[in-house]
Amino acid sequence: MVILFVSAGLAALAVLVGLHVYGYRRLVRDTTVGPGPVRRLGAAVFVAGPLLMVAAVVSERAGAPFWLQRTLAWPGFLWMPLGLYLVLALLAGEVVRPVLRRVLERRARSAAPAEPAAEPAPAEPAAESAPAEPAVEPAPAEPAPTEAPAEPATAPLVGPSRRLFVSRVVGGAAAAVAVGTVGYGTYGVLRGPRVKRVTVPLAKLPRSAHGFRIAVVSDIHLGPVLGRGFAQKVVDTINATQPDLIAVVGDLVDGSVKNLGPAAAPLAGLRARHGSYFVTGNHEYFSGAEQWVREVRELGIHPLENARTELAGFDLAGVNDLQGESEGQGPDFGRALGDRDRTRACVLLAHQPVQIHEAVRHGVDLQLSGHTHGGQLWPGNFVAAAANPTVAGLERYGDTQLYVSRGAGAWGPPTRVGAPSDITVVELASPEA
Repeated sequence: MVILFVSAGLAALAVLVGLHVYGYRRLVRDTTVGPGPVRRLGAAVFVAGPLLMVAAVVSERAGAPFWLQRTLAWPGFLWMPLGLYLVLALLAGEVVRPVLRRVLERRARSAAPAEPAAEPAPAEPAAESAPAEPAVEPAPAEPAPTEAPAEPATAPLVGPSRRLFVSRVVGGAAAAVAVGTVGYGTYGVLRGPRVKRVTVPLAKLPRSAHGFRIAVVSDIHLGPVLGRGFAQKVVDTINATQPDLIAVVGDLVDGSVKNLGPAAAPLAGLRARHGSYFVTGNHEYFSGAEQWVREVRELGIHPLENARTELAGFDLAGVNDLQGESEGQGPDFGRALGDRDRTRACVLLAHQPVQIHEAVRHGVDLQLSGHTHGGQLWPGNFVAAAANPTVAGLERYGDTQLYVSRGAGAWGPPTRVGAPSDITVVELASPEA
């Protein structure tokens, strides 16, 4: 097992190094002429970027001093998407590169005959005036044809060589696309999540509960990057929807209560007619789940640790995240749902969508989940789809419906591409209404 783990780590390291070497060659070495300050600066960036990225992840997981985590987080985590989209854009540029070269070559060929075409006029009279002279004339006439091929050779004096020009165009375009993509994706996270509204009909829901609104928020990921200000934005957005109930579906934090307690404090301001409820996500178990369960309770949020509460019209249940199994605190569906009245509608809070299969077996009507981030960074949605039954949105599994939120925040880089953050207001609908 250790050998397998080490082998996987070495393989990942080799891929990481290889991609950065490729990026350096295409973006720096191929776009500069010889050693110089620009090339040295580029080399420094492509060395420092991945080192800061690894340091940011390691410092967070190892519980380094919080000031150090915050110092490393911004440059380290932002290098993740920047490096990703630089490589993707450069790979796309490999398709454009030969096409651009051919276009430039055709232009050079079409321009080259223009010079020799003007030369034959002076050569004619020389041939007519003295027939014996043509043997002498061709000698001086020879340079004329050689000057036509010399035209491309003199082009570098006016501008960069064709190869250098193509490398600079492709490299510049790749850099612009990567920076623009990451910049816009980061702005999308920092401005705060947008509200989505989804209506979910439940066959067992009584008419009295028709229109009941649950504000679903997951994956806030308070940490070294997203702090108190972001938490306040989430609270203000949720409260503005005036929900009947708030469901915090895991991955609230990336860090200890000691470091992030002040950042989470605004959550005490959550307001809903039937209160706020919380279930753990996998990141809570990396951060001290028991401490955070106590903390959210003090903030006025009710933890549902493999538990259930009866509301007017339906049951609300919650199970621990699968990561809790490593600490003997995993999900217990029997404890949460085993003795309930199955004639009543049931809404289950469970962080990971893969828990839907147990929910189906226990007759749950609707499961509310997060965890996937919708992939967060394209093409991560394909990876998320391979690991989860549903990446985002509402789907049905037998008699059970599953709604997966993309989450309000972001893990690692505060950046989302192709998977905008959201807070979802789920409105329950009764067939009797």
